[in-house]
Amino acid sequence: MRKTFLIFAFFIASISIVSGQGIGSPGTIKDDGRFAASTKQLNQFFRRFNGEESVDGNTRFYPGDSLFQNTNLRKGFLTILFDNQTSSVSPDLKNQFIQSVLSPTYSQYLVFHRPGWYAEVDTEFFFKGKREQVTFIMKIQPEGLGYEWVIDKVIFDPFKDLFNKSAGATKEFLHPLSHELGFMNLRRAFQDSNSPESFTSSTYKPDYLAIFLYEMKQNNLRFDTVTGVKFHFFQIGGWYFEVNQFNRPGFNTGWLISNLVRLGPGDKETLLKYIYDQK
Repeated sequence: MRKTFLIFAFFIASISIVSGQGIGSPGTIKDDGRFAASTKQLNQFFRRFNGEESVDGNTRFYPGDSLFQNTNLRKGFLTILFDNQTSSVSPDLKNQFIQSVLSPTYSQYLVFHRPGWYAEVDTEFFFKGKREQVTFIMKIQPEGLGYEWVIDKVIFDPFKDLFNKSAGATKEFLHPLSHELGFMNLRRAFQDSNSPESFTSSTYKPDYLAIFLYEMKQNNLRFDTVTGVKFHFFQIGGWYFEVNQFNRPGFNTGWLISNLVRLGPGDKETLLKYIYDQK
């Protein structure tokens, strides 16, 4: 391992980066399979993004190592951490992103335990005997001396129309003088109406995750399988990117950036609403 480190340290000292390629000696262009090998795990995506492992992936770099978070090493890795086969991200936008990440005045890194990234997990459940798709938005949170993944949001189509509150003249309501009747007319809300949500405040939002967990406790929901996973990142100031896993021949495989957006004012909030399926 140490021998491998020394060999690659020699080559990295003279890196020349070519967009969409691997690394090569000065004045040459070559596709270096060792550099562009599949990013097999998301943890490896973090290490490569930050420049914390060797070109061949066999050596981890730590603070104090000469190549730890080396700018040229990071630039090479960032070039091959994009989906270069199916993504519509333009080369110009990629270059702007890389320059922003590697800024000599403010280099930016991904931090596993820091807020600002989310997992989107697609699954299949059986709901009352019928197969249904369920999406969970998950995030990392501190727990004891460590961290854990937790479910922050559930997106489940059968729940979406449970609480469609009417508006305007068709909305049921309690008369403003109901207090004078000792609220005996609550019978209208709880017995006579099929839409008890009509009698809630204008700011009421149902907690679909609580309903989902309740249905599980009632044995109406049964987990079957995970069908897909992707990740949303907001940790790089002024940018959003999405990471997906690509299983295909060649070197441009594994966990790669599939979508990239430069954020303007309010864009982060808009994207989060979209991710969390908030209308």
